[in-house]
Amino acid sequence: MLLFTTFAGFCILLGGLAARVERIRPKWLETELRHSIIAFGGGVLISAVALVLVPEGSRLVPSATVASLILVSGGVVFFLVERYLGLRRRESPQFIAMMLDYLPESLALGGMFAIGATSAPLLALLIGLQNLPEGFNAYRELNSQPEAKPDRTLLHMCALIPLGPLVGTLGWFYVANHAVFMGGIMLFASGGILYLLFQDVAPQSHLDRHWAPALGAVLGFGIGMLGKLLIPGT
Repeated sequence: MLLFTTFAGFCILLGGLAARVERIRPKWLETELRHSIIAFGGGVLISAVALVLVPEGSRLVPSATVASLILVSGGVVFFLVERYLGLRRRESPQFIAMMLDYLPESLALGGMFAIGATSAPLLALLIGLQNLPEGFNAYRELNSQPEAKPDRTLLHMCALIPLGPLVGTLGWFYVANHAVFMGGIMLFASGGILYLLFQDVAPQSHLDRHWAPALGAVLGFGIGMLGKLLIPGT
């Protein structure tokens, strides 16, 4: 569990390191690449919600009504957090979105490993895959702000790596013994992820008269689906 959660967090730093590559020329190629990376991350997020978090969470929460309310409440809470932090003014939705979905997913991941869920490695893989493009875009997003320093941004990303194992350990010792609570965390995170997708990620991935971003989203979902199908019993 510690290795998988560390891997997921390390992907944030890998995405940031990839973003340090000098600006790509011509300009249109750089623009399309960035939008495609955002869309790929969105596709992975959708696959995590549709293939792991909602199916597993709804299985652990016995009431369909309660499960639905938890999912909706996740979207509402993420909306309130976004409003509180003033993301539109700070222009850092990618970084906050990465944090808001990374932490509850890591909590659920620790619980899933503790109970021996067969889809736990898949969820860890999807978290890592989504953290790569989110780290890439968060790095460029943060460095576009006034007085930003690239090395300081990477240090902040390094500090995020141990959060995954720490939160996962909490899930291992506590959440695993409370199946309904663990299911609720999955559904809550799903609602929040869906809100962030349609509020921040999807609008940024759109690019007029270009097809690569849309295919990036399909590719991201396809990778998640492949992992789901390759794991027996999921």
